Amino acid sequence: MKSFLFNLIKLLRWNKPSGRLILLIPAGWALWLTPTGAPNLELFTLIMVGGVLVSGAGCIANDLWDKEIDAKVTRTKDRPLAKKNINISTALVLFLFLLLISLKIIFLLPLASRNICLTLATISLIPIVIYPSSKRWFKYPQLLLSICWGFSVLIPWAASESNLNGGLSLLTCWLSTMIWTFGFDTVYAMADKKDDKKLGLNSSALSLGEKAYKIVSICYAMSSILIAYSAFNKSIETIFWPIWLISFFGMQREIYLLKQSKHNKKKYSQHFHNQVLLGSLIWLGLILGNT
Repeated sequence: MKSFLFNLIKLLRWNKPSGRLILLIPAGWALWLTPTGAPNLELFTLIMVGGVLVSGAGCIANDLWDKEIDAKVTRTKDRPLAKKNINISTALVLFLFLLLISLKIIFLLPLASRNICLTLATISLIPIVIYPSSKRWFKYPQLLLSICWGFSVLIPWAASESNLNGGLSLLTCWLSTMIWTFGFDTVYAMADKKDDKKLGLNSSALSLGEKAYKIVSICYAMSSILIAYSAFNKSIETIFWPIWLISFFGMQREIYLLKQSKHNKKKYSQHFHNQVLLGSLIWLGLILGNT
C-alpha cells in the first residue's frame, strides 16, 4: 500500500514541487495584477488548489501518451507508467477524479465568475490533452505547453474579476507567462536532446539548435518587460522595481551560466528550479507593491 501511494505521488509529480510551483506563479501574478487587487484568502486557496489538481491531471495525461517513450528516455524511465508500477485504468480513474474535483472548485468560486471560469477550463483541456502528443508531429511542442500555461493567468483573472476585461495589463501578463514558459521549457528539453533525436521526437531545443540559448535569453527579457508593463499599468508601488531588476538580471545570468556548462544535465534541472525562484521573486514584488 505504501509503495502504491508513493507511485501515485510520483505519477502526479507531487514529489517534485518545482513543477507545480512554476504553474502557480503566473496565477499569483494575475491575482495581484487585477484591478481588484490582492485576493481574499478563500479565492487564493481555491485557485492554488485548483492549479495543483490540474497540474496533476496534466502529468497523468502526459504519461499516458508517453508511457512507451518514457521507458526509453534516461530522465523518465523510472516514471510509474513507464515501469508499469501503476496500470492504465488506475491512471485514467485518477485523471477523471482530479478533473471532477477541479470542476467542484469552479462551483465554489463567486457566482458571477463561474460561467466564464468553466468555459475557460473547458477550453484549456484541449491543449492540455493534445500537448503530450505534439512532440511526435510538431517541431515546437513547447509552444503548445505555453498555451496551456496561459490559462493559469486567464482563469485566476476571470475568477477575481468575473470577466477578461483587463486590457493591456491582462494581455501583457498573459503574454509574459507564455513567453517565459517557452523559455524555461526549452531549457528543460535540452536534457532530453540525445534521447529525443534517437527516438525521432521533436522539441524546441532540437529545432533551435545552438540558437536555443539566445532565443531563451530573448524570451526571458521579453517576459520580464511585459510583466513590468503590467505592474506599471497597475501602479504597483516602488518597492516592486528593485525586486524586478534582480529577477531580470537573474534570468539573464542563468542563461550565461548554462552556456558555460553545456551538456551538464544537472545544470538544466538547476536552471528550472532557479526559474521558480526568480518567478516567485516577481510575485513577491507584486505582493509587496500592492500593500
